[in-house]
Amino acid sequence: MKTRTKRIGLIILIPLCGILGVFALNIYYGIHYSHQHCIKQAGLAFRIYAGDHNDQLPFSTNGFGDALLSLAKADPTIISCICGPDDDGSVFKEALRNNSIVTENQCSRVYVQGLCETNDPQICILFDRNSCRGGDHFRSPWRHRLRELCLLDGAMLVIRDENWPEFSRKQVELLVAAGFSRTNALHLYPAAK
Repeated sequence: MKTRTKRIGLIILIPLCGILGVFALNIYYGIHYSHQHCIKQAGLAFRIYAGDHNDQLPFSTNGFGDALLSLAKADPTIISCICGPDDDGSVFKEALRNNSIVTENQCSRVYVQGLCETNDPQICILFDRNSCRGGDHFRSPWRHRLRELCLLDGAMLVIRDENWPEFSRKQVELLVAAGFSRTNALHLYPAAK
């Protein structure tokens, strides 16, 4: 009788430990990784910047990396928000210290410069260059690969990797309608090709 009770206990205990382990790992990921690079705050920072600069969003002839740097110069606390997941912002911090530029290929998020608040609010102005499991807000080792993005109106969207090419094609069309050349739009969204 005792052996049977021990077996039943083990049959219940082993899966329960596995479930609790998965739950603990999910909590760890949530505490350790989530919201480190909040794209919602970046959307707010763009709106504040535009309000302070005659409704113009950051722009630089050196590329969007330097335009993002001008946003960081206005408010250095925004660095973590203009950087994507797993980016500590060291490139922007170093550029601020040395008064240097930030090139586009150094950025973990892509910024679509050259827009103003009168453009279509469904245009994406900032997005993760690379996807990660669960995105920044829902990091987890077993979730879908996601990209987080900020629309011109400040709204945040999360796009799965499998939906990214279609989203990119729609964004290229919105940018062309806003006056961008198709070549420049495709440079920002190479998945649309």
